[in-house]
Amino acid sequence: MLLARRLLSLPSTLCRSLGTYKYLDVQEARPKVYQVNLNRPAKRNALSMEMWSEIGQCFNELSNTPSCRVVVLSGAGKMFCAGIDLGAFLSVVPRQPDQAHKSLQLIETIRKLQDDFTAVEKCRKPVIAAVHGPCIGGGVDLISGTDIRLMSADSFIQVKEVDLGLAADVGTLQRLPKIVGSQSLVSEYCLTGRKVFSDEALRVGVVSRVLPDRSAVVECALDMAQRIASKSPVAVQGTKSNLVYSRDHTTQEGLDRVALWNSAMLLGNDIVTAMSGGSEFEDA
Repeated sequence: MLLARRLLSLPSTLCRSLGTYKYLDVQEARPKVYQVNLNRPAKRNALSMEMWSEIGQCFNELSNTPSCRVVVLSGAGKMFCAGIDLGAFLSVVPRQPDQAHKSLQLIETIRKLQDDFTAVEKCRKPVIAAVHGPCIGGGVDLISGTDIRLMSADSFIQVKEVDLGLAADVGTLQRLPKIVGSQSLVSEYCLTGRKVFSDEALRVGVVSRVLPDRSAVVECALDMAQRIASKSPVAVQGTKSNLVYSRDHTTQEGLDRVALWNSAMLLGNDIVTAMSGGSEFEDA
């Protein structure tokens, strides 16, 4: 087996049929394109602890599912996500009397919640967020880890944690400044908790497209995903991996890494197939 294929297929022993989820609806919406729908509409897709854990598990599974090449993340019902379920928020506070022991337990809980959302960013397959309606608090943390964000015209994002008496702690404060590129503007969003509507979100780069409604934004996301899925998985996964790495490292470090990456990947068959006009690529 070629080195490029071996490197991309290392986790293949973990591949299996996807698990069953209580609060996520996961289906292959287009060939090689999986749609993950937040599916707690009666609670406005508020994030319970179980739903939070399912998100991490699901994206880890999809990362290691060769038949999946791209993921579309959407929400069921009238809105994308209302943020953390307040009942769940109260449940993470330890009940031990000793403050030091409480802190030790709480930091591990926070790290687990962070890891569940970071699974979206670490997913080897590109993730496209199709946001409709309000996207609040934890919902902003969630989409900050995606690769491409689309939004319906009636949408807004709101970093609302400051109104709940805490700092956002699962990704927004770390990722949103790099997405927007303005520390001042992100500080304004996070310190005031104001709503950022779709026109502003598009203007400042939070999203790359605004569509008329939920149906249009999901359809656009699926079309885009299908186009990406038609390309070489080696090229697509390599592009995502190196974009994320380069965002957090110097230009030279990014150049060194992509040189090492392509020293292996250029030995594969996909480049020959693509340059000869072919479109049949092996899953990875």
